[in-house]
Amino acid sequence: MKFFLNSNSESYLRNLEEEFGESSNAIRVELNKFEKAGLLDSRAQGNKKLFRANTNHPLFPEIHNLLLKHIGFDEIVDKIILKLGDIQRVFLVGNLAKGINTEIIDLIFVGGGINKTYLVELVERAEGIIKKNIRYLVFSVEEIESYLDLHANTEVLLMWKEE
Repeated sequence: MKFFLNSNSESYLRNLEEEFGESSNAIRVELNKFEKAGLLDSRAQGNKKLFRANTNHPLFPEIHNLLLKHIGFDEIVDKIILKLGDIQRVFLVGNLAKGINTEIIDLIFVGGGINKTYLVELVERAEGIIKKNIRYLVFSVEEIESYLDLHANTEVLLMWKEE
């Protein structure tokens, strides 16, 4: 999930061992299978081998979309974003943005004139459908740049943008 939800995510064996609490040998076997199948790319950095998703693989878009459905993002779009009105961008932050599965979805909504009372109602409905908790922040277009500057070390993944 780590690599296919956020295609910018890169990690090495020991980091994955800590994240997943599995033995390095078990993780190495799986990484090698994904690399052999062409789903992961790797590169050397010093004495570490870094892995990341191969976004050019023909199955990457399908795997990415399946993960979005798995975490319930398709329902979030249908039940919240499209009903709120003037939403310009939605960012995923927190553990899911890092590719770590969690029961909490952290979102940042960017737009103007958002009815926060209605947002709470929509979030509660979506949580009931996807069986995950949704935490959110709401920023105006002007405010989001300051937030992103202050949190430059935080993983932020653009999930939706007004067309």
